[in-house]
Amino acid sequence: MSIGLKRGTVAVLPHKTEWDIAAQETINKLKDILKDDIVDAQHIGSTSIRNICAKPIIDIVVGVKCFDRMMIHNEELMANGIVYRRQDHPGQHLYVCGDIDNDIQTHFIHVVIWGQKAWNNYINMRDYLNAHEEIAKEYSDLKERLANEYPEDRPAYTSGKSVFIETVLRSAEEWRKHD
Repeated sequence: MSIGLKRGTVAVLPHKTEWDIAAQETINKLKDILKDDIVDAQHIGSTSIRNICAKPIIDIVVGVKCFDRMMIHNEELMANGIVYRRQDHPGQHLYVCGDIDNDIQTHFIHVVIWGQKAWNNYINMRDYLNAHEEIAKEYSDLKERLANEYPEDRPAYTSGKSVFIETVLRSAEEWRKHD
């Protein structure tokens, strides 16, 4: 399976349907573990956008009503290969999956409060790029250029996408209002 990257490195691949399958398998596992403490979980990020290249790391957003209810599941999540990493941003917690011993990451699971800005941004960006192929192509081209420029520097790669992402998020929010 072509999923996973060594932590800190960057490589992008053409879209693969197996990414959608892997995302759904992980979402099902999360729902089984979290039960009523999850509102929704969705495949997001570049691996969820058709016809663009992506880092072969599956991004999933998990919407919860409160973080405390999520945290009580950390031991069971870890027993199932889902490891709590840190509070990634204010109001967002990051879990990872992969071969932790060899520093290979296969999944990023972003836990946010369902229906708030972070949740909406993830969903809006995915849906907007899937609905606007020409903008998705621009994003894909940017990702390829940055991956070639910064194959061992994920922070620089991520930083290089930030202006484009902010622009898309604004457009996606307006688009969603009329969708």
